[in-house]
Amino acid sequence: MTLIIILHVVISVFLVGVILLQPGKSDSGIGFGSTSQSIFGSRGAGNILTRITAIAAFIFLNTSFFLARERMQETGGSVISAPAAPAEAAPTDSKPTATNEVPATAPAANVPPKPPAEAPKK
Repeated sequence: MTLIIILHVVISVFLVGVILLQPGKSDSGIGFGSTSQSIFGSRGAGNILTRITAIAAFIFLNTSFFLARERMQETGGSVISAPAAPAEAAPTDSKPTATNEVPATAPAANVPPKPPAEAPKK
């Protein structure tokens, strides 16, 4: 599997380079400039680079499909078809609490403080 991933990355980088080397409509490739005719002959660069691009694209597509298929088999199925996991029961305290007592784990309520009681008048 690792070999296929490495091959996929190498082919993708190679494919980008080969596409950038191809001559455009004006017969000037980005890699060779206007000298592509002298290196590959007249229109020779277009035919060679087109064939190399087609082969690299074929390998790239095949590795893409293979990696996608292997990834689907690794996951083992859909999330929808999986049975629901049983919910875990909440932990229970062993000592009962009084009805007016707030458990220590409960968050404090936003209750405003009571004003201090006034002293009785004499």
